[in-house]
Formats: sequence, C-alpha cells, structure tokens
Amino acid sequence: MHVEVTGLNKRFGEFQAVADVSFSIAKGQLIGLLGPSGGGKTSILRMLAGLESPDSGDIVFHGQRVNDLPPQERGIGFVFQNYALFKHMTVEGNIAFGLEVKKWNKAKIKERVAELVELTGLSGFEKRYPHQLSGGQRQRVAFARALAPEPQLLLLDEPFAAIDAKIRHELRSWLREMIDRLGITSIFVTHDQDEAIEVADEIMIINKGNLEQKGSPWEIYKDPKTPFVAGFIGESTTVEDISALKGFKEAANWPGTKGLIRPEYIEIGKENEFTLLSATETGKVSHIHFRGSEWLVEVQIGDIKLVTYRSLEKNVLQVGDEVHVLIHRAYLFNNKDNWVMENSLKVDPLPVHI
Repeated sequence: MHVEVTGLNKRFGEFQAVADVSFSIAKGQLIGLLGPSGGGKTSILRMLAGLESPDSGDIVFHGQRVNDLPPQERGIGFVFQNYALFKHMTVEGNIAFGLEVKKWNKAKIKERVAELVELTGLSGFEKRYPHQLSGGQRQRVAFARALAPEPQLLLLDEPFAAIDAKIRHELRSWLREMIDRLGITSIFVTHDQDEAIEVADEIMIINKGNLEQKGSPWEIYKDPKTPFVAGFIGESTTVEDISALKGFKEAANWPGTKGLIRPEYIEIGKENEFTLLSATETGKVSHIHFRGSEWLVEVQIGDIKLVTYRSLEKNVLQVGDEVHVLIHRAYLFNNKDNWVMENSLKVDPLPVHI
C-alpha cells in the first residue's frame, strides 16, 4: 500500500476532530474524502500533509512512518481551496517557486515549468499574473505548482469550491484525466457528492471524526454500512414507522426500526400503470419539479412524504393528482443493525396444488 494510516486521533480542546481512523490507499488511486462540514475531512488531510500533528496513530507513506517528518520532507503536493497563489508572481513564477526553494538548477526548472504549463493547458498564459486569470486557470496554476517537485502524493482541499458550476464540472473531468496520466496517488476533500462520485476511485465517508465507510462510489451507494451513509449518499426519505407501509409489516418485529427509502426504489403513476395494485399505496402529489432529464415528484401518503423520479416519457402528473405508489424496497435500520427489505407483496404467491 502507498498510504497506510492506523488509529489516527486528533482533538482540539474538548472537540474530537478525528477518532481512531484507519485506512490504506493503493498507489495511483484517487480517493475522495466526503462528508458534512466539520466532520473531520480537512483535519485528516492536514495531518497527512504534516500541517497538524496527530495526538496518536501512525501515518506511513510507501513504507516509511512520516509522523515526525516536516511537510517539505514528506514528498507531497498540496492544492488549497483558495489557490494560495503569489499575486506578485507570473504563472511561470508561481509554478517555479517550490523548485527554486529546493535549489533545482535553472535549466531543469525551466524544463519542468514548460512541461507543467503544457500538461495543465496553460500555454500562452505563462507571463500573466493571477489577477489576469479566470478562477479555473488560477486553480490549474495551483495544480501545476503542487506537481512541480514531482510529489508521490497529491493532497487537495476542496479544490473546486471557489469555482462556478460549469468550470467546476470541466475541471473535474480534467483532474481525473490528469491523475490517470500521471499515476500519482491523490486524496481530495469535498462535500459535493456528485464530485466525489464522478472523480474518485474510492470514497471515504467521514462523519463526526469517524470513518463511516470506504469503498467505490457504487459499493457505497448500493450497500451502505451505516444509517448515516445511507442517508447521506443520494436523495432519500426516512420513515419513522416503516411497518405502516404495504409490504413492510414484518418490520414491526424489530421495535424502533426505521426505513430509509431512495427515490429510485419507488414507482409512481395512475391506476392503469400498475398490474399489482395490491402492493401499492394510494397517495397525492404534493409537489413536482422539472429536473432536466426527469421529474422529481413529492407524494404524500397519509402522514408520510416520499420523493421519487418520473420519466419524461410518461404522462405528466399534476399537484393534487391521486396516484398509486409502489415501494420496491427500503433500507431498514435500528440501534443494532441495518439491512435491505424487499416489498413482500410484490412477489406473486406460488400456485397451490390440490
């Protein structure tokens, strides 16, 4: 493994920022640290960088424990959210700065800067100053500067947060391509689910200082290991008494069990759109939102509000319409366990032989 972290802990006064976190990252992987604000993502990143010291635990890069090494000796590149460029330096000057500090010879610096300008798509902007660049261009300069000393590990702290949505999407694709081309192990902090899902090989969900789950975006989405992960990834609705819904009465066998229902677990439509009406609930459309590629529909079933999607190819529903709702499955959890339950009424009964 390229990065190995064991039993990492960090407190700030009475606040436990990171609590006994352990993980490993293979060489060349791009890992997304995803979670709510204040969850501990940046604290983990800063300890990896050497900008904060852990209270306990080990940080190992390519077989070497680095806890006591200063940042400049860890072989890392760091990209900050706010670019942190030197305003009085040109693009070339910013990229070359770290190499000059490390006392590279001038010819090698010039060669490396030219290589990175080409790699990051900044050709023609070499002599410009940061205030003469767009947000996306400034972030590319920050990437180039971090990559200049040929680090073995690239750390990125919400690198696209200060950039508008369109450019952010373009930079995400560019970052993924660049990491693949360079083969550099990378870890980036984000609170944007779409960003993590689109870019990362694996995602680490961090909440209240704890590592809730680590895995591929698909693994985490289809098989959440904790109620927090299930509720955090994707859109969903939590139902306090899931046993009140058709097909989920068995949940009453586990007192205190709640259900989390994702939009894609639900079908919604008029009576003639269903062949198995006995498994459906009757509800009323309370809101409908156009989402470009589909409708997002909110439906009220008694005291329960659910959210689902509806294809643009189907007849448009209207607020106030009475509809049938088929819930295919739900993610169930209580204070002891969590599991997925299928709607028991969906399956036609086996024929009875007399």
